[in-house]
Amino acid sequence: MNFHPDSDDLAVAETIAKFAEAVLKPRAQAIDETETFVAEHIPALGDLGVMGMNLPERWGGAGVSPIALYLAVEALAGACGSTVSMVTAHYLATDSILLGGGDDVRVQYLPDAATGRTLGAFALTEPRAGSNPADMSTRAVREKGGYRISGVKHFISNAAHADFIVVFAKTDPASGYKGISAFVVEPKNGGVHVSAPEKTMGLRGGHVFEVVFDCWVPESNRLGPEGSGFRTAMNVLDNGRIEVSAMCTGMAKVALAAAIDWSQTRQVDGHPIAEFQGLQWILADMATELDAARLVGLRAASLRGSGKRYSREASMAKLFASETAGSVIDRALQIHGGYGYSRDLPLERLARDARIMRIYEGSSEIQRNIIARTLLM
Repeated sequence: MNFHPDSDDLAVAETIAKFAEAVLKPRAQAIDETETFVAEHIPALGDLGVMGMNLPERWGGAGVSPIALYLAVEALAGACGSTVSMVTAHYLATDSILLGGGDDVRVQYLPDAATGRTLGAFALTEPRAGSNPADMSTRAVREKGGYRISGVKHFISNAAHADFIVVFAKTDPASGYKGISAFVVEPKNGGVHVSAPEKTMGLRGGHVFEVVFDCWVPESNRLGPEGSGFRTAMNVLDNGRIEVSAMCTGMAKVALAAAIDWSQTRQVDGHPIAEFQGLQWILADMATELDAARLVGLRAASLRGSGKRYSREASMAKLFASETAGSVIDRALQIHGGYGYSRDLPLERLARDARIMRIYEGSSEIQRNIIARTLLM
C-alpha cells in the first residue's frame, strides 16, 4: 500500500501551511483568551478551498486526495486548534449530505458550503446519548408532507453560527439504531433554539452548544431513506476520525518542535540541556511515537480514497494519534519546566486543546471497542 504524499498532495499542504503560519498562528492566542468564535477566518479559508476540501469538484469542492486533506488539517491544527475544529465540524455536516443525500439535496447545500458562503453543523450527540447514538431521544414524526423534529442535542460545534444543521432523529423508535434518519435543518426557518457557548477547557474559539429542536422540515430535506441515518453517521465518523488523527499529529508536531528548540537553547551549568542523555531519550521517544501516529493516520487516509472499508483503520488512527498527542505535548511542556506552564508559550493551550481529542468523535474507549470487534468477528 502506498500512502506517501505525491507532488500534488505536497503542493496543497504547502499552500495551507503557509496560510496557517501567516494568518492563523498569530491570532490563535488572542482567540483562545477572548473565546471569540473563528468566523473571521471563514472567507479566506473558503477562498483557499479549505471549506470544501473534503468534497469532489462536482459539488463545488476542491477535489483533493484524502492524503492532501490529512496534511491540510494537520497544518491548520498546528496553527490554531479552534479554527481547525470549526472546519472539521463543517466537514461532518457536508460529508453527511455527500454520503447520505441524493443529488437534489447535494446541489442545494454543498456548493455554497464548499466556498464558505454557508457553514454547517453536525447534530448527533445528546445529553444522554453520546457514545451510543441508538439511545437518542430526538424524534422526527411525519407531519404535513414533512417531519416535525423535536429533541435536544448537546456539544454541537458551530451550531449558533450554522446556516444548516444535519440532525439525526428517530423516525421509528421501536427499531433502535435502524430507526434513525438524518435531516438537514435550516435554523433561519425557526424552531431551533441554541444555548450560549459551553465554557470549554480548550478550543475556546471553536464553540459548542446545546440545541433544542421543535421544527418542521420538508421530506426533501431527509438524507436517504428512513432508517439510513445511523449508517450515514457511522460512515461520516470514519472520515472524521481520520481528520481528528491529523489534528492530533499537527498539534504534536508543534510541541515536539518547541521541545527541540528549547532543549538546544536552555542551558544548565553552561550546557544546553539537549546534551543530557536523559532528555535525548525523551525527544527520541516523542519523535518515534509521532511518526508512528502519522503513518497510521496516512494509512487510514489512503484507504479512505481506495473504496475499501476503513472503519478499523480510522479508529486505530484516531485512538493512537489522540493518545500520542496528549503524551507528546505533556512531555514538551515538562521539558520547558515552569515556562511551559505559562500562557506566554503555546504549550499550555496545546495541552488544553488536545485533551478533547481523546473524547469526541468517539472516545478512546469506544475506539478500542470498535477495533476489538473487528478482531473478534
